[in-house]
Amino acid sequence: MPATRSRPPKVADERTQLLGWFDLQRGICRLKGEGLSDEQAHRVLVPSSPLMTVAGILGHLAHCEDLWFREVLTGEPGLAHGFGSDEDDAEFRVEGMSLAHLLDEYEAACARSDAAIAARDLGDTGSTALHPVGEASLRWMLHHMLEETARHAGHLDLLREMLDGETGYY
Repeated sequence: MPATRSRPPKVADERTQLLGWFDLQRGICRLKGEGLSDEQAHRVLVPSSPLMTVAGILGHLAHCEDLWFREVLTGEPGLAHGFGSDEDDAEFRVEGMSLAHLLDEYEAACARSDAAIAARDLGDTGSTALHPVGEASLRWMLHHMLEETARHAGHLDLLREMLDGETGYY
């Protein structure tokens, strides 16, 4: 399902509403990165959390998409930045990566997720081949990723306002 910047229908089946809210949050995350320079996207604004940049969050979100919907759901290795690294918070470490690359990586990870999600029912469980949490249902994974993505959409909202004063939900 392509990312959207509109709310899902008020009356719809569970899957349509759940994926609609998830895609809205994904779209907001993309929106908050669009139009920034690479320098702005990598600027540290929270000294106590130097990896919490627009660029770092987008790298993290791409990693989370692959972690939950590729590794945990399908049992296949993740492809986004940070997999295969022993470094703590590797997916947040995006020095030298352009914002365009990170937005493309996030878009590609979301497309892989969407394909995996479309092939399964909400009650289906994942794979424990790479992670024991694969025993969770797709419904649980979607709720978790909705929460994760929404939390970071809020972080991106604040960072964007601090960078250039841009505000807005959609």
